[in-house]
Amino acid sequence: MSSKTFLITGVSSGFGLAIATAAIDAGHKVIGTIRSEASRKALADTLPTLHPVLCDVTEFDRIPDVVRQVQDEHGPVDVLINNAGYGHEGVLEESPIEEMRRQFDVNVFGAVAVAKAFLPRFRERRRGFVVNVTSMGGMITMPGIAYYCGSKFALQGISEVMRSEMAPFGVHVTTLCPGSFRTDWAGRSMIRTERSIADYDSLFDPIREARQAASGKQLGDPQKLAAAVLTLIGSDNPPPQLLLGSDALRHVTARIERLQQELDAWKALTISTDG
Repeated sequence: MSSKTFLITGVSSGFGLAIATAAIDAGHKVIGTIRSEASRKALADTLPTLHPVLCDVTEFDRIPDVVRQVQDEHGPVDVLINNAGYGHEGVLEESPIEEMRRQFDVNVFGAVAVAKAFLPRFRERRRGFVVNVTSMGGMITMPGIAYYCGSKFALQGISEVMRSEMAPFGVHVTTLCPGSFRTDWAGRSMIRTERSIADYDSLFDPIREARQAASGKQLGDPQKLAAAVLTLIGSDNPPPQLLLGSDALRHVTARIERLQQELDAWKALTISTDG
């Protein structure tokens, strides 16, 4: 694969940092969004050739100017990795609606705002690659992460439409759907709503405890995910979505099988409304 210019949102940790490191090691130029000067200083030590840019993806009105500045300084961007995001954990009834709004602002509206700033540039150049990082939680659900799954389901659907609309212009769009990886997602990066309703104790407390206990011990290796992303970027025929991790494959496959069973079981009622 020839050298490309990447822009990666949320580059200071987790998948963003892993992908940036792999891309730089492979000879690509990488611009990464950060939210603080502290992150800039830390990255200067760990990835001195990375080009950091201050940008909070929820500052929607500022994003077009940031993208314009990036391309003025570094030339056309070839690959957008929409990685910025975080997890929210909490029983739906207990979780304030403000926490849902913030979750969607970052995971959905922020990702879409960044993509929209690049789409006209990719369309005019008749090439480009958008990778929207969702999750296996954008294809399956689990108790206690309704806001997170909702945000990833939303980005998953938007990305499929984006793919259809951009395909005639030679622009690729793929969602990356990781399972459980050894990042800070279930640790310091996760927002957790405080418990308040005892009826949910037996359902949810074991889930929260298990997730916290597993943090940092998950099967998925972020460096191997980064290598997989570079393979994806090099493909001439990338998939609409790419599952990463055996747990993601297992859970999504089981969901598809259950869905088929539900369709079959209710088929007669489903088609009874025709005509």
